[in-house]
Amino acid sequence: MRKIVLTFGLLAGAVLSATMLLSTLFWDHIGFDKGMYVGYTSMVLAFLMVWFGVRSYRDNAAGGRVSFVRAFVVGLLITLVASSCYVATWEVIYYNVSPDFMDKYSAYAIDQAKKSGASDAKLAQIRKEMADATAMYKNPLVNVAMTLLEPLPVGLLFTLVTAVAMSRRRRVGEPAVA
Repeated sequence: MRKIVLTFGLLAGAVLSATMLLSTLFWDHIGFDKGMYVGYTSMVLAFLMVWFGVRSYRDNAAGGRVSFVRAFVVGLLITLVASSCYVATWEVIYYNVSPDFMDKYSAYAIDQAKKSGASDAKLAQIRKEMADATAMYKNPLVNVAMTLLEPLPVGLLFTLVTAVAMSRRRRVGEPAVA
């Protein structure tokens, strides 16, 4: 199981990390608006490895059958490996390449609020919230936790769907797995 988890987790992590690195290089062209779409699309593609990893476990290590719990555990471990790669890549980028990320994001959020016609009171509230978030984000533990919350829900959804699909019981009349 360890080899399957590491293989598929690192493949998914490589997709997440490579996309993040490329996005950072081309951030001026992508921007915050499109960056979310690029990021979550890469997560969906990367977490397809959960499906392939659990299927590989079922077919090669579990004799063709896997319980929901075992499929969920394998998928969860793949998700955690991939998410760890994502977080590690972001930490390197944040502290070495883009330490001003939160300042840029704050400016973007305030600009978006202005464009939507927010009142002066609302703008002041957004400025305060962004200043608080920027201060919190400087704490490495908060930074890691907030970064982990980006890919983890997507990976958990893929894990749940995969575990349900891979653990379905055979219908009457279906051939037994050899």
